[in-house]
Amino acid sequence: MPPSTSSTVLLKTLSPSRLKNLLLALALLCIFYLLLSNHSNHRQAASLLQASPVLPPRAAPAIPTSRRHLVFAVASSSLSVPRRRPYLRLWYSPNSTRALAFLDRLPDGDPAPDLPPTLVSEDTSRFPYTFPGGLRSAIRVARVVKEVVDRRELGVRWYVFGDDDTVFFVDNLVSVLSKYDHTKWYYIGSNSESYEQNVKYSFDMAFGGGGFAISRSLAVALARVLDSCLVRYSHLYGSDARIFSCLAELGVGLTHEPGFHQVFEGNELLPDLLALQRTFTPWRRGISAGSSHYMFNTREFPKDPCKRPVTFFLHSILSDENGVQSNYKGQIIGHCVRGNTLKNLRRITVFSRKLEHDIEQMKALRRQCCDVLPVVNGSMVIHIRQCGDNELISMHL
Repeated sequence: MPPSTSSTVLLKTLSPSRLKNLLLALALLCIFYLLLSNHSNHRQAASLLQASPVLPPRAAPAIPTSRRHLVFAVASSSLSVPRRRPYLRLWYSPNSTRALAFLDRLPDGDPAPDLPPTLVSEDTSRFPYTFPGGLRSAIRVARVVKEVVDRRELGVRWYVFGDDDTVFFVDNLVSVLSKYDHTKWYYIGSNSESYEQNVKYSFDMAFGGGGFAISRSLAVALARVLDSCLVRYSHLYGSDARIFSCLAELGVGLTHEPGFHQVFEGNELLPDLLALQRTFTPWRRGISAGSSHYMFNTREFPKDPCKRPVTFFLHSILSDENGVQSNYKGQIIGHCVRGNTLKNLRRITVFSRKLEHDIEQMKALRRQCCDVLPVVNGSMVIHIRQCGDNELISMHL
């Protein structure tokens, strides 16, 4: 007997109309079952989504910029570096500061462990230099940007450039650069103190004497095209102008930070009361180098020594993890008739606490205030501190 005999017999006993109704009922049951099953699956999926929502991956906390993220590239020469070593020692620390000094040739003697490692710059004789009476070394100094980037140092966020007599306050510089995103293109520095120089370069060029910083991403792009710029800008005088011109071709302008300066302006909050004493001359070429317009108010330096302000020179510094004590001694000039206070004042001691500004505070800085104690036994003590909410900075005249 075939295996389907019983089912065949059942179908044969049903009339065609009854068979049709049976098949229709079975089809409706199947459709109802499928709809009910699909609805149940949707409810189960919705409950799972509500119970455990899918969250985006949490971004890793950003690592704050530190001293180790900065690489200093110092432009120097074998002739000047012996005289500039004391300046380099003021800010360079072998254990925490990454710095390199680029020279035309190695100086005599063994390298000092407390100075930045020295490197000999590459040959630049293939680049034209057409500025009348200028120095070809400007090409070598400008090319320091490319040479330091081509070393591919690890973990670099900022390249900082300066001369061998530029003094950097490294911790302060770290705080300033922390405000900016090093992955973006940033060219950070400040203008010259000379109005005429700034007009010439549209107030948009950083001057290397005060130092300037370039973010790593921009430095890499600049290094790729710098050689072609050196060929095009053979008519310029200095290295800063060459770097500025190449950055202009890349479409990057200067981000102004007043902390980079060649001449410290001083009391800019009280310009009408304390004009800057002119103890300097502008960096200019030609017979008219003795006169210039400045970016700040100045007063002439008197020829009569007794009419000059009393000058106090830095004598010593003591520091710890909480702050700095700096001591100054006055310079006695001749037998000048002065007020009793200045006549008896011989020493000034300044106490200042270490600033620990976070990035948000750095975006809206406020000057500090101070307490000046009366002169006792020829000494004056000044305490620098945070200002009160409604405290004003004023002069008692």
